[in-house]
Amino acid sequence: MPVVVVLSCVAGLVGTGCVAIAAGHGPRACRAVYGASLVLSLAALAAALVALLDGAAGPSATVLPLGLPWLGAQFRVDALAAFFLVTVNLGGAAASLYGLGITGEPAPHRVVPFFPAFLAAMNLVVLADDAFTFLFSWELMSLASWALVMAHHREHDNARAGYVYLVMASFGTLALLLAFGLLAGADGGYGFADIRAAAPTPLVAGLVLGLVLLGAGSKAGIVPVHVWLPLAHPAAPSHVSALMSGVMTKVAVYGLVRVAFDLLGEPAWWWSMVVLALGGATAVLGVLYALMQHDLKRLLAYHTVENIGIIYIGLGLALAFKADGMGLAAALALTAALFHVLNHSLFKSLLFFGAGAVLAATGERDMERLGGLIRRMPLTAVAVLVGCVAISALPPLNGFVSEWLTLQAILQSPQLPQWGLKILVPAVGGLLALSAALAAACFVKAYGVTFLGRPRSPQAETAREADRFALAAMAAFAGLCLLAGILPGLVIDGLAPVAQALVGQRMAPQLGQPWLSIVPIGESQSSYNGLLVFAFIALSASMAIYAIHRWASRAARRAPAWDCGFPEASPATQYTAGSFAQPIRRVLGTGVFRAREHVDMPPPGDPRPARLTVDLRDLIWDGIYAPIARAVGFAADRLNHLQFLTIRRYLTLVFLALVTLLLVLALWV
Repeated sequence: MPVVVVLSCVAGLVGTGCVAIAAGHGPRACRAVYGASLVLSLAALAAALVALLDGAAGPSATVLPLGLPWLGAQFRVDALAAFFLVTVNLGGAAASLYGLGITGEPAPHRVVPFFPAFLAAMNLVVLADDAFTFLFSWELMSLASWALVMAHHREHDNARAGYVYLVMASFGTLALLLAFGLLAGADGGYGFADIRAAAPTPLVAGLVLGLVLLGAGSKAGIVPVHVWLPLAHPAAPSHVSALMSGVMTKVAVYGLVRVAFDLLGEPAWWWSMVVLALGGATAVLGVLYALMQHDLKRLLAYHTVENIGIIYIGLGLALAFKADGMGLAAALALTAALFHVLNHSLFKSLLFFGAGAVLAATGERDMERLGGLIRRMPLTAVAVLVGCVAISALPPLNGFVSEWLTLQAILQSPQLPQWGLKILVPAVGGLLALSAALAAACFVKAYGVTFLGRPRSPQAETAREADRFALAAMAAFAGLCLLAGILPGLVIDGLAPVAQALVGQRMAPQLGQPWLSIVPIGESQSSYNGLLVFAFIALSASMAIYAIHRWASRAARRAPAWDCGFPEASPATQYTAGSFAQPIRRVLGTGVFRAREHVDMPPPGDPRPARLTVDLRDLIWDGIYAPIARAVGFAADRLNHLQFLTIRRYLTLVFLALVTLLLVLALWV
């Protein structure tokens, strides 16, 4: 049974974490932990793939004598859980492989025990089939990842990142606790089977959806509950950042899909408007924030926000189509969203691995101090280039396919009967197109400033190629990005059991199409062939290279290169990350970030250099979280004197609190 195999792997991961505590933190112990995590993740991946592809076998379930006494710990693997288990364990295996090559980790004893525990917790969330087990696993996932974020707590701002993450994680768990409490009702049916059988009222269903959007959305990183993500992801070790960004956020997406498409029953059409609006705003704001960043890992973290928005757009469309009985369109939108779940896990993990390799080689995350790394780290540069093209949604890689499928689903929106959706969906389509264009601009900046040009610091000038384990992890995910892009029919057909289970219909089989094309709706409407696009790009590039080398003039011509007025070839004359972002900052930043530029121009005769400083504000933090923090601080200051009361006054307060609670209970009854 797949559920037994995956649970056995989870037990092995937990045991590995416990052994790591006793084994110390030497290089051999670290390699043993990462090696065991790699083997166990691959075993769980194989079991999940079998469960996903063998649709005729049906769900597999088991109950362990743990958790609530009358319920036990219930675990179940159906098509939806199997797909997310594939995503979790594929990312976990790659991160474990990357970890085998880490030799300079400054605090391995703070990382190694919690790494397998983090993998185990994410698997348990997906396996859980009752509310108690789900929430317990969710909190275990939060605490294990918080410990990993705090591994380098002595570095600047890492302690603050861990604090903000812990507060937001606690808030998300509270929202999910309230949501499952409403779903369980007065009878306390905490098993998912009982929740499915007890159809909630429209009011309860709407409240549950709002709470799940807050709880799971805060872990996924939707706006405005995304504030922890750009702080925590850069603070963690790079392979952990890849897990948090590429995998943990997908576990949060799983929580939303499980509740909205499975436990709540038939959706109402207005649910989709909420999800679509959040998805569109999250996609655009995420990429705009990313464009302004100079820190490479922080830039990647903000792009996680953008891609979660894209996934939410697909889920919102699927809810709208399902509510209106448009089964084929719902299957298309849901397939696009889940395809992007897999795609983002691949290319974002790849990019964080690349950022980790750059950080290990140079000790720098600031792009303004990098440059020229394509000469020093050519293999890493090629792998990161693949990830940049994929996340920019350019063919023939996988990011293009899932966003193209999402746009194809948007084109089905004129058939929706509600005028609110007729207006909102095209607007969200425009935001999706805008975010794709801005993402391409952002990664032109990120790749160009980091890998091209001349080195901007001695660290970049003396960088060395990454180790073989890091290169193997990056090469594997780069290959998967290409494979999923040129053969997307494999993924679409693999997702068919999930769509069938959640929306009652699936996309037509794609592997039988001529030339391995994909046809989402019908040949008369749209089709795409990634293999032909890849062949055309490869052939045209080869012909161009041959023509240039065959017929170009061989005459030697020497002349000084045009130096833009700077005769000295200095790295200071190159484009910087700020240079790339300046046009977009001046157009959009004034309203979105309250961007202000300050120029310090010394008077004639003053030898000081001129300086340009840019002030950016996070309006969401300033408008929502800063006032809450001030209110909490104000209340704490006012209530501080309660710590110094006498015993008599403490007893009086306890008595008054008891009387108040009894009065509230009497009025309630």
